[in-house]
Amino acid sequence: MSLTLTLDFQYETTIEKLWAALTDSSKLAKWTMENNFRPIVGYRFQFRAKPTEYWDGIVEGEVLVVDAPNRLSYTWGTGNERHTVTWTLQDLGNGKVNLHLEQTGISNAQALGGAKYGWTNWCGELGKLLAE
Repeated sequence: MSLTLTLDFQYETTIEKLWAALTDSSKLAKWTMENNFRPIVGYRFQFRAKPTEYWDGIVEGEVLVVDAPNRLSYTWGTGNERHTVTWTLQDLGNGKVNLHLEQTGISNAQALGGAKYGWTNWCGELGKLLAE
């Protein structure tokens, strides 16, 4: 059985600025992890964090969809987990943008809880970056 995480975040920003925060490697590193991400379909990349005794600190990914500035999707793999992360951006008008996250392929409730916790924290950091 596969579980899906869906989260929505609203930011006071432009859709272009939010898109850049999702796709520019240096901006992405400010709110998630160091990475070599490039928004090119088929591009393989890594997110890198400090390793722990339980995890090597590497998330492997491959870009699946780039539809600027509306939709971005990539694989997300660590350990035996292989997920698909899809971001959908919607301009709500009046300087507000909705960011919808869907992460599919999650294997169990513990992994789902970890993903929800991680993305909620990271998207809080994203909000701080967008406010700069």
